[in-house]
Amino acid sequence: MKIKDLCCDEQPREKMLRLGPGSLSNAELLAILFRTGDGKSNAVELGRGLLLKAGQSLGELSNWSVDRLVQENGIGPVKALTVSACFELARRWFSENRGGRRVRICNSTQAYEAISPTMKSVQHEECWALFLNRAYELCAMEKMTSGGLTQTTMESRGIVKKAIEKNATAVILVHNHPSGNPLPGKSDLECTGMLKSALANFDITLMDHIIVCDNCWYSFADEVVHNK
Repeated sequence: MKIKDLCCDEQPREKMLRLGPGSLSNAELLAILFRTGDGKSNAVELGRGLLLKAGQSLGELSNWSVDRLVQENGIGPVKALTVSACFELARRWFSENRGGRRVRICNSTQAYEAISPTMKSVQHEECWALFLNRAYELCAMEKMTSGGLTQTTMESRGIVKKAIEKNATAVILVHNHPSGNPLPGKSDLECTGMLKSALANFDITLMDHIIVCDNCWYSFADEVVHNK
């Protein structure tokens, strides 16, 4: 069935115009991004099918690459790029909004709460840095690398440069372990030591290094695993 064959109350665009975006299901919102179906299924049905493959999880779907998206029936490059761009805008908005509100971060729990919505369900390693001012207010939160923590020297330089640009006096390093094990490995320990020394040269404090998993996190400052 095509979208135009649905009654007016069931058409996503018309429903959104009348009732607002909050009235739409996730599948209907995806249908608006898709615009059209694939000849066999309408846009809403494509959205339902995609969500089903992602376990009904937007977090899981947000981590699918364009190459992964186009493997699904009815999802061509244009639809895949549109969905990927939408999720990336959402991530950037969240980061910008958090920074603009000057959230105060004084401990690992507050740091985890600030970063976890951004890193939740990410299936590859990402390294983020939280930049704080003298009042421990969040000035900025930026992704530094994606795919691992191997180039520690370059990462340290990049984080120090960003900290200076942001006039930050403290930094919290955050990365995730998709494996679900929050305990630090050898490379994590080396990265922490190198960054701490590099920042200290500019009188900037490495306040903490946090390893995030979906249900817990490890804090270098606390030296303990915290559960949600």
